[in-house]
Formats: sequence, structure tokens, C-alpha cells
Amino acid sequence: MRVVAAPDKFRSSASAQEIAESIGRAVTSWGGLIDLAPMADGGEGTLEALGGANRTMVVQGPLGESVEAEWRLSGGVAVIEMAQASGLLLAGGAEGNLPLDASTVGTGQLILQAVEQGAEKIIVAVGGSATTDGGLGALEAMGSLARYRGVELLVACDVRTRFVDAAQVFGPQKGASAAQVNLLSRRLNRLAQVYQERFGFDVLALNRAGAAGGLAGGLAAVGGQLVDGADLVADELLLDELLEGADLVVTGEGCLDESSFEGKVVGGVAAYAAAVGVDFLVVAGRIDSKVAGRVTAVSLVEEFGEKTAMAKTGECVEAAVGSYLREHF
Repeated sequence: MRVVAAPDKFRSSASAQEIAESIGRAVTSWGGLIDLAPMADGGEGTLEALGGANRTMVVQGPLGESVEAEWRLSGGVAVIEMAQASGLLLAGGAEGNLPLDASTVGTGQLILQAVEQGAEKIIVAVGGSATTDGGLGALEAMGSLARYRGVELLVACDVRTRFVDAAQVFGPQKGASAAQVNLLSRRLNRLAQVYQERFGFDVLALNRAGAAGGLAGGLAAVGGQLVDGADLVADELLLDELLEGADLVVTGEGCLDESSFEGKVVGGVAAYAAAVGVDFLVVAGRIDSKVAGRVTAVSLVEEFGEKTAMAKTGECVEAAVGSYLREHF
């Protein structure tokens, strides 16, 4: 039999590559063949999933400090992970962040650098942000839009939130108080008017425009195409071709919940598997009771306990997949 391993990362526990390798060990130990296709949804890990960094650049971090950001350019295709330049972790997490000040300037600097080095297609993965600036910092750093003519700009989004809703939905996760959330919402509303006046583009009704605190909407206003990050990664990795003739696809993430089926890796892989009639298994750290039974899934916490699942995630994944193979094949 042949199995495709197409998991997302398990946040704070294991990378997508590490989880894929754990699935692979279970399959090969059982005597099967494995294809590794570690996935991402536009958040952290997307750069790695699309080939990994081969360049670095010092840019302005989310709070104005200098940071060294990794990015990729190969064959005229650039991959930029905004978390490398404007991410919440760079700001010290929610506790260290200044939500009203955090800026996407560094992400714009990376986009400009990509164009200046000859990129004809730019993929911007927009998860993990510290920012709620509506992408204004990035657009200012990108400079004249004339240089982007003929350049394909794809924005890989890990959520489908709308532009102004970004403040209320994600502001608290970035350290914003209730009063700051209200201020950020008003600022995004005003910025939407500016984008309408300057570019003739309405970001308010656009799904995914609120990704990365509105960065997605800002890039859409200047010609960027917003797509589900999981679908973009799947297309780039030719996941549909890998699944042809496979007997099973195994995916996974840290927490399986309703959002997993709204532009995330699990939902995307499930759709691909259903399209070609391949059996489908999810291995998750936790499973929310609201989605229990929606797909065939194993909870590592339920099987091995929380402490072991967190400390030995790879080993637990390997054991869970091995057990599934023995029972079903």
C-alpha cells in the first residue's frame, strides 16, 4: 500500500516536517510506501513547506526594531512568510506587543526586495502577525506600484475573516485591550475608505481580507489575489497528483475544531482526498467535541494523555498511525 503524509504543524510541539516523518516511520515499519508532503495553511511553516528559505534580509520588525527575516526566491517565484518580518513572536508575544503600533513595514520591504531581485510571482503567507495596521505599513514600504506590473501576487490566508472584523476577532490575541480593539476597528474602517479612494477597491466585503490584521486586504487593494493558504500549498506541492493511486492520506494538526474545515490544512486535504476517493485519517493533539465524528480522527491526548502527547508528539503520532494501519489494512 502507499500512504501520503500531509499534516500541518502541531503548534508549540512539532513541525509539519517532523509530523510527516513520524507518519512515515509508522508506514514503513508496517511495510508500506510513503510520500511526505508536509503542509501549511498560510501561517508559520508555509515557507518551509514551499521549499525553505534560501535568502535573508534585515528589515524593520513589527515594533520598529531590526530583524533578520528569512525568505525564498527560486525560478522567479518568491515566498515570503510575514511572520518572519512582522510576526507576533518577534514582538514578544501578546505580553510584549504594542497593538496600536505594530506595523507590517518589514513585510513590505521583503516584497519590494523580491521584485527588485526579479521575482515574477510572489507568495505572501500572512499568518502569525503582531499587526492590525490593515497592511498600510507594507504598502508604504513597497513603494511605487508601477514596478509590480506583470508580477503575480498571491496572498496565502489562514483565516477567512473580513477586514474590519480582524480587530475584534484577533486583536485580543495580539495583546489589545477592549478599548484598543474599538480603536483598531475604527482605524480599519477609515483605512477601508482610504483604499476605496486611492485604489478604487472595496475591501470591506472581501472574505480573507482580515488575515494578518488586514494585511491581506491591503495587498488585495493593490492587485493581490487572496486564497486559502492550504489550497495554495497543496497546488504548489502537486498534492492532487500525489494522491492518485494512494490507499490512504494522513493529515493532522494540534487541535481539530470547526476552524479546521474553514481554509485550514485538514479541511483542504479532506477535500482533495474525497475528490479522488482516497481513505482519510486525521491525527490531532486534541479534538473538539463539536467536530467529533465528522472525519476519521485520533486524539493524541485521549490516547496517550496530555503530558505524553505534548512531550513526545512524534512518537505518539507514529504509534497512533501504526495502530490504525494494523486495524484497517
